[in-house]
Amino acid sequence: MKAESGANRRKTISMVIFSLLVMVVATVLVAADLEQIKALISRAGWWGVGLSVAVYVLLGLTLVPSEPLTLLIGALFGPLAAMLTAGVGNTLASVVVYYFGKKLGKAANFVARKEKLPLGLGKLPVDSPLFLIGARLIPGYGSKAVSLLGGVYHVPLARFLWTTALPTFAGASITAFGGFELGKLL
Repeated sequence: MKAESGANRRKTISMVIFSLLVMVVATVLVAADLEQIKALISRAGWWGVGLSVAVYVLLGLTLVPSEPLTLLIGALFGPLAAMLTAGVGNTLASVVVYYFGKKLGKAANFVARKEKLPLGLGKLPVDSPLFLIGARLIPGYGSKAVSLLGGVYHVPLARFLWTTALPTFAGASITAFGGFELGKLL
């Protein structure tokens, strides 16, 4: 029992370190080459939209916001293309973070341990659609936190997907169409 607990602890620590390493490397790569990425997307024509989806997934693993990319795509291809690209890309990014959370939760045996969390955090209604949608609306890193928690708490994938897509496409719509109209004014 003691050896199994130590192995689980090492597995959890390894997973956390690996996840942080991936996030740091992705942040450094994307932040260092953001201007080059923008130039490549603008030169790629409509292939740039597909490339943008991959960039959104990479940005999902970082602390770099994706809104500037949405505005660029809106300026290049129009607000509808920007909304669809941002919506699909950010939803896929959330699924990647969800799977990181799922692996982390499994490595930490979180489901069995969540009731022992302080401040009643184990009773957090993470699988509730209201929580999954509402917490994504927290500015900054709410979306990334919800994606990670969704995986850790083993929220069913179908529920996770629709509660992710709804606010993600709404936010992408606001950014894409709002940015496009603002660009026309300027």
